[in-house]
Amino acid sequence: MEPKSLTQIISEEEFLPLVKEAGEQFFKTFNAFASLPDKKHDATRKCYSNLIQQAELLESFMDEHGARQNKTWAFFTEYVASIRNLVIAAFYIRHLMDRYPFYNLRDSDEHKKRFFKETQAALEFLNPSILNLYEECLRAGKKNNLEFSVDAVDPDQFSEVEVNKQLPKNAEDEQIKEDEDRIIDMFEKMGNVAAMMEDMNARIKLKGGDLKRIVPEIIDEKKARMVMSLVHSVQSEFDTYIKGTYIQKKHEELKNFRGYISMLLHLLEVTIWLTHFYERHEDEIRQGECKRIISTLVNKNELLNQVVNFCFKNCIFYIREGNLLGKELLKKFVKTVRYELPIPTPLGFHARPSTYISLIVRKHNADAFLVLDNEKFDARSVMSLLQAGGAVADKGYQTVVFEGDKRVLDDLKILADHNYCEDKNVPAELSYLKSMRETA
Repeated sequence: MEPKSLTQIISEEEFLPLVKEAGEQFFKTFNAFASLPDKKHDATRKCYSNLIQQAELLESFMDEHGARQNKTWAFFTEYVASIRNLVIAAFYIRHLMDRYPFYNLRDSDEHKKRFFKETQAALEFLNPSILNLYEECLRAGKKNNLEFSVDAVDPDQFSEVEVNKQLPKNAEDEQIKEDEDRIIDMFEKMGNVAAMMEDMNARIKLKGGDLKRIVPEIIDEKKARMVMSLVHSVQSEFDTYIKGTYIQKKHEELKNFRGYISMLLHLLEVTIWLTHFYERHEDEIRQGECKRIISTLVNKNELLNQVVNFCFKNCIFYIREGNLLGKELLKKFVKTVRYELPIPTPLGFHARPSTYISLIVRKHNADAFLVLDNEKFDARSVMSLLQAGGAVADKGYQTVVFEGDKRVLDDLKILADHNYCEDKNVPAELSYLKSMRETA
């Protein structure tokens, strides 16, 4: 006997009552959304959350029954998936608007006003687009003889419950070891993310206003997810080593820093879902009749405009502001040390070793000095180091003292251990010197 297949093939007629039952709450929920008198203001996070849940449930049901591979139901399933993508983006924008006052940002009144105007404009684009897709979903269902409910859930259930009562804050602060190195590492990671995004921003400027070359050539779902993963790593370190501890109470500005992380994460979430929609559902990326229809329902130029001029532009603003705050806070945690290090042989502090020292200091954006007979020479300046090198040679010193940020001096020690790369290659620990030297 041949083994029976575990997958049973059902007819499209048999599937019809199943999808009707599975989609009943989906239609009732979106009917309520469509009935809101002013979706610009009445669509709450709770509203979007309900829409997401119902869209995900129906999309999962359709996928479980192989609807994407079925000629009759493929379009309907694609519309449901498209709706879900845009609703998730709208949810995060609404979340940003609601949570903004709690992020303790240092925005000017002018920027705050501009930001809320932009978020409102984004929702004014997304909400009609969601409804356009929903109406097309209804048409596709009707074409397949799907009977759907014209009823709606009570829109009042979308109302946010205003919470103005809280339990007393009497929990003891977590007593964790104050690990400056971990905190410093967190700020440095933020700086690395900032450098990466500034590089993307520079490439975007080269494209001018050509949105279709910027997305997905420079900004796409994959890159947005990669950046978000890095920002999430910063958030994880903050929540593990700072949040709810005496360190945060000691440095009130840390709460502001956490706000910038949150802003970035949610803006990147919006970027991910909008770029995913564009790459997955717009007809220029994936050909087909369904994609052509979707491109007439959602203005692709406006979609790209939101990705570049709302999402990424604000990401750049908040990564700059967050990184600037991180640099200010960093000064409160760095350790100042003194190391006695040998001079470069055989030529002393001439141009090449002085340049390497200067690049290390600039890499960490910190203070460091070569101290000679109680006189300090700025290690960031090649000219200052050359001047110090002349004095060292005149007095015949074999070692000198460097003073400054421990991170800088630790790297200077590695450089000195390799004779300032006079007769050796740049060590792996200082590999960043290669790229910095090329662009110096």
